[in-house]
Amino acid sequence: MITAVMPTYDRKDVAFARGEGSYLYATDGRRFLDWTSGIAVNNLGHCHPHLVKTLQEQAAALWHTSNLYRIAHGERLAQRLVENSFADTMFFSNSGAEAIEGGIKLCRKYQYVNGNPGRYKIVCFQQAFHGRTGAALAATGNEKYLQGFGPAAPGFVHVPLNNTNVVRDAIDDETAAILVEPVQGEGGVRTGTGDFLRELRRICDEFGLLLFFDEIQCGFGRTGKMWAYEWFDVEPDVMAVAKGIANGFPLGAFMATEKAAAGMVFGTHGSTYGGNPLATACGNAVLDVMLEPGFFEGVQKRAAYFRGKLEGLVAKHPKVLAEVRGMGFISGLRCVTPSGDLVNALFERGMLTVGAGDNVVRTYPSLIAPAADIDHGIAMIDDACAALAAKAGAGHG
Repeated sequence: MITAVMPTYDRKDVAFARGEGSYLYATDGRRFLDWTSGIAVNNLGHCHPHLVKTLQEQAAALWHTSNLYRIAHGERLAQRLVENSFADTMFFSNSGAEAIEGGIKLCRKYQYVNGNPGRYKIVCFQQAFHGRTGAALAATGNEKYLQGFGPAAPGFVHVPLNNTNVVRDAIDDETAAILVEPVQGEGGVRTGTGDFLRELRRICDEFGLLLFFDEIQCGFGRTGKMWAYEWFDVEPDVMAVAKGIANGFPLGAFMATEKAAAGMVFGTHGSTYGGNPLATACGNAVLDVMLEPGFFEGVQKRAAYFRGKLEGLVAKHPKVLAEVRGMGFISGLRCVTPSGDLVNALFERGMLTVGAGDNVVRTYPSLIAPAADIDHGIAMIDDACAALAAKAGAGHG
């Protein structure tokens, strides 16, 4: 018999009652070190005191008014994000997939209002992940996710990451934009090279296309800077963000330059809940913490320590681990043994991680995790790798 909750997830047999910092506490008393961060959402850990206080105060004051009226928290959050990014303007959604959908509409509308109504195609990249709505799935292009849902929405062309020759070959008179994650998450924590991303900028400028970054997973400090693109000296025209934007309260946005947003005028887009007082109060609280002087310097210092520890594990367990991927606190361990075995072994030891493509285990501590929490997680991975190597009869040296 089907469960009351539609069975679309392969959930582990644990329910959590509360969270604090890097840890989650289950209803049965077990404690878990959370290195999923809700899949790159809880960037400031669980129940950060400033966020809790903000949410409690806002919940007692005002939840929702619709977008028929001005929303003070939303206007303030938009202004602060504009001041701390490439963008001139933005639109709030409820999720990352909605932000992708809105960004796609913006790209096509930009071409339309600039006299190119036939330009609708978006060049995307293999192993990307942009969400589960119709257009976001088509942009993702993963056959496993598309199977059984009818023909994919038209207008998306998929090419290999880090190969600009193929990108140029994919562009024709109907191309509107290029959509890319600077650091792919679900696809296996694969990073676009600086040369590649800068060349995409040049290609877009050459052919009149918009450069659309998906920083839903790698934005909001995951790489050690506010935005991943800051590491590569290249700015997009459009960007989708979500996940860490409100540390777990549902919120997303697509951001753009004034030029790119030329077609997004009254009546072209909307949302019932997007950017409501509760969500944007939480978003502002996140920025209160992240924009404190020295915050990102601290993240980079902890991330360097974390990276060194992960590389030490790869060197110690070559029969289990092959490679460390990613940047900052968006890291992946490519496995020699099945990645699911490592995820399960860590779960048994009280640690939460999540799999990804290319036989990778994603390790996403909170950005504020102290060295003691990192050391705790590294010790559990060390122990799990030793056990997996012994089980396979391969040793672990």
